[in-house]
Amino acid sequence: MRILLVAFFLLVFSSPRAHPQSRLGAPAIRLTNVTVIDVRGGKARPGMTVTIVDGRITAIVPNGTPGEATGRRIDASGKFLIPGLWDMHVHLLFGDWFPGARDISLPLFIANGVTGVRDMGSDLEPVLEWRKAIDAGTLLGPRIVTPGPMLDGPEPRFPSSIAIKTPEDGRHAVRELKRRGADFIKFQSLIPRDAVFAIADEAKKHGLVVAGHVPDAVRASEASTAGQKSFEHLIGIFEGSSPAEDEFLKGSKGPGRFLAAYDPKRARVLAELLAKNRTWQCPTLVWERGGNLIDENDFPHDPRAKYVPSYWKDKTWRRFTDQITHEFNTDDLATRKRFVEKELEVVGALHRAGVPFLAGTDTPPGVFVFPGFSLHEELQLFVRAGFTPREALETATLNPAIYLGLEKRLGTVETGKFADLVLLDANPLEDIRNTQQISAVIVRGRYLARADLDSLLAHAETAAGRQ
Repeated sequence: MRILLVAFFLLVFSSPRAHPQSRLGAPAIRLTNVTVIDVRGGKARPGMTVTIVDGRITAIVPNGTPGEATGRRIDASGKFLIPGLWDMHVHLLFGDWFPGARDISLPLFIANGVTGVRDMGSDLEPVLEWRKAIDAGTLLGPRIVTPGPMLDGPEPRFPSSIAIKTPEDGRHAVRELKRRGADFIKFQSLIPRDAVFAIADEAKKHGLVVAGHVPDAVRASEASTAGQKSFEHLIGIFEGSSPAEDEFLKGSKGPGRFLAAYDPKRARVLAELLAKNRTWQCPTLVWERGGNLIDENDFPHDPRAKYVPSYWKDKTWRRFTDQITHEFNTDDLATRKRFVEKELEVVGALHRAGVPFLAGTDTPPGVFVFPGFSLHEELQLFVRAGFTPREALETATLNPAIYLGLEKRLGTVETGKFADLVLLDANPLEDIRNTQQISAVIVRGRYLARADLDSLLAHAETAAGRQ
């Protein structure tokens, strides 16, 4: 049976012409004796039966409720049902830097319960083709929203980028990305100041939100007021929490300087503004920690390394590692350790001030950040920052749905919503680490048991070995 499962998933991932059973053709499912986790209310509802038909949840009732016994019955005694997880900061097709990502990242996301991703900069048309195949049921993968290429300065630092020199360059890029089918606009760091505001204005005209880095030439307060919907990596937060903000905008930054200049009063004022404007934060804490403490990483002994191709490790990640080591990590290790702990403190303070948060990882460009796996680490870091397990779980379930305007269809386990779900062996409200105890994943109504998920992992490992 295991050989057949492996063969099936290899077929799905190796050929866009493969035609597995679509979600609308999948048999109805009844999960009985399951505990439903109410992410919004923070309650566990034991002894429930959840019925899924044509990719949607059609009923959630107590066991034994009279009615038609629809579909395949799956005994979920001792299991806990949560919404599918979202990683809200990934890069799916980053130029030629991560070859084979389609056959590696996509199965790793699903195997880890990640049923949706917000791509934050990729080659647009190929990703739209992936999305089309996923939507059609001919490719197994998460739901995808994407901006296409990032907008950056006159000399972009990364692939999948558009060079912006002038305000008109920015406006033209927005119009073209809208025409090509981009879902939103992604800022990188080097965009000239006047172009930043022109892009924000043009995006608003075309019904597109702007997200990403706070560009180096503007303050976090200005970006928030201009309508930037989310900030990534805490960029702009330490700068805006310091009387040295003007100096930081000129480029002189670093953990040691951020720590020395941090002003709690300025931080509170900025937090109040971000909360008022509902400027979301996607801090990518797992990447921040990994980058700042890269010299402590024991990657060769990480069991997840088998899912990473040699090219990623020896070429792309090596390039990032060298840049981090020689350009960014100029402070000593003790200072950088204090800084990553300060980041957790700042995230907790922003959260208490009412600033909304999203879980994201910056996989795979984040060195030693693993597709799917690292999202669970991100949730654990939110708890370390002071979130309750329920609040941490929200950052990868309900909050992404709200952010994306999909709250009526996704984000909670409720009747009428899409059946993107994760079945766990333990209660995540008691310990957020239990999100890793995955028994099954339901993606668009399609039930993937533990053996199926293991086959996906085996496929990703095999694909990694071919690169």
